[in-house]
Amino acid sequence: METVRYKWPQSLQKVQTKYCAGCGHGVIHRLIAEIIDEMGLRERAIITNPVGCAIWADLYFNFDSVQPPHGRTPAAATGVKRVLPDHLIICYQGDGDIAAIGTAEMIHAANRGEKFTTVFVNNAIYGMTGGQMAPTTLLGQKASTAPAGRDPDNGGMGYPIRVAELLASLDGTRYLARGAVNSPAHIAKTKRYIRTAFEAQMAGKGSTLVEVLSPCPTNWGMTPVKAIEWLEKEMMAVFPPGEIKNTL
Repeated sequence: METVRYKWPQSLQKVQTKYCAGCGHGVIHRLIAEIIDEMGLRERAIITNPVGCAIWADLYFNFDSVQPPHGRTPAAATGVKRVLPDHLIICYQGDGDIAAIGTAEMIHAANRGEKFTTVFVNNAIYGMTGGQMAPTTLLGQKASTAPAGRDPDNGGMGYPIRVAELLASLDGTRYLARGAVNSPAHIAKTKRYIRTAFEAQMAGKGSTLVEVLSPCPTNWGMTPVKAIEWLEKEMMAVFPPGEIKNTL
């Protein structure tokens, strides 16, 4: 008897991707769509996707979406979740959106324990707008606004922000995890993290966030293969994968 192992998720559109070769967004989209199908929530799922590479997400998901201004994603997700508390609300953000222009919204929504789930795609750089240094850019990592590499002492560039660890101190957060899309094993773990966060949200728990380390070969100036190697060697040393906080 034939056993179906994989099939195209109903929650994912069959369209050609706009993402660059080697980008991790497509894999993350697939995980979200699979989980929504498995949980039977397609008719009650809404994604808020802001300016940045995340803005294309509504092209690929076969459920409702809201496009907030850059950085205001948690504010929009807060409003949608309060109006529709029985819906699955996904706050889909990049590192610039969540930790630069949207820092205040992110911190205060988490502190209030807003009951939506953030999927935070961390590729350590601004992807859509030209490869500028992001809040999560690693020390020594080159960017269009840091051509010699990020240096906290020369130019006051500061240090990489660890968003999940930062939020762990807040009483409003209940589940925080960090996954990656560099290998089948890490992809499987990331799916489990996202599902746990979605289940917590639907059970009425507090704020949940899953950070996903994702390659950006175009703006890192690498081939897709080299980008995966760099993520494993450099990014994971600064942003170690695993559950950061679980008080479910």
